[in-house]
Amino acid sequence: MTDVCRAFGISRKTGYKLWERYKAEGPKGLFDRSRAPQRVAQRTSKELRELLIAARRAHPTWGARKLRAWLEAQHDGLKLPAPSTIGDLLGREGLVQRRRRRNGTTPHPHSLTMANAPNDVWCADFKGQFRLGNGEYCYPLTISDRHSRFLLSCEGLESVRGASAELVFDAAFRRHGLPKVIRTDNGVPFASTGLFGLSRLSVRWLRLGIRPERIKPANPQQNGQHERMHRVLKAETTRPAAFTLLQQQERFDRFVDEYNHVRPHEALGQVPPGSLYDVSDRSLVDPMPDPTYPLHDERRRVSLSGHLPMGGRNNSYFLATALAGEYVGLREIGANQWLVSFMTIDLGILDLAKRRLTVAEQTPFVEVANDVHDEDVDANDAGDEEVDAA
Repeated sequence: MTDVCRAFGISRKTGYKLWERYKAEGPKGLFDRSRAPQRVAQRTSKELRELLIAARRAHPTWGARKLRAWLEAQHDGLKLPAPSTIGDLLGREGLVQRRRRRNGTTPHPHSLTMANAPNDVWCADFKGQFRLGNGEYCYPLTISDRHSRFLLSCEGLESVRGASAELVFDAAFRRHGLPKVIRTDNGVPFASTGLFGLSRLSVRWLRLGIRPERIKPANPQQNGQHERMHRVLKAETTRPAAFTLLQQQERFDRFVDEYNHVRPHEALGQVPPGSLYDVSDRSLVDPMPDPTYPLHDERRRVSLSGHLPMGGRNNSYFLATALAGEYVGLREIGANQWLVSFMTIDLGILDLAKRRLTVAEQTPFVEVANDVHDEDVDANDAGDEEVDAA
């Protein structure tokens, strides 16, 4: 035995143990055995497993951390396992699917407006359209508060026309007051291909004292927090879609109520957004007063075709159709040269001698960068679903 153990590099104690196994069980006794403990002191009880499974089935899009926070709030004093243990349990029950982790995007070195309080920044976007059961399309317009993650509105529209979107925003303004900034992408109806990307909707916001802020084109990650909410909205309300737009809107309304007042949000310390949001102290004024320009020499109305009459009869200069019927300010800055402004925006310099409007080089209310700090917080929120998929 000593020579054999030395040849195989094992101790004599191990050698005799294997010899005894071989005599008792034959060749199968020589295979390695499981070292798992026969009794686990911290094993999750059957009742607790059933509670976690039932909670997951009631909220199939919630991850382990959200389920744990929600159950702790529902059952005072309940001792729950770690989120990783809950994720493993749900995985064994076939209630989660592993999600492929995508490569991150390198953030831009500058920053968008930081939201330090509710209503500092609202985020708005059209979630991708989808077909209802009756074959018609639904275009959900969503608005959220960036600081508190509170979902202000989710309305299913028949198109992305500006008039419909304006009604949705006005309803949100009446319920929640006015924000300082509204962040959107560069699509219709938030922007256009005209002067400074102005649209009828963004012109209305400017008149209300709201600064439009647009992300860099083709960079939705700059509004990643809002896009993250869209993923949950799609999973909980559109799979499958309702038959009619009215039925689909009922789903949206239920989702908004649960998202704001029931669903824990990890970036907020596992409390619902409704616990942090408060209405704005700025209210909607309707009808809006016409713009005034106390620092300018003259105020003049843009024609319904978007032209500014200037320099004599039948002389006009095209500005933008989005400014049709609006008042602009004119300030003389030189011989036959006038600075043209709308609200807080200097549109350009009008040279009457050369009969030319020179547009300002940069848009003062458009940002093209990432909010690095807030996106880091959102990445933590997305991690809740990764635990769910583990």
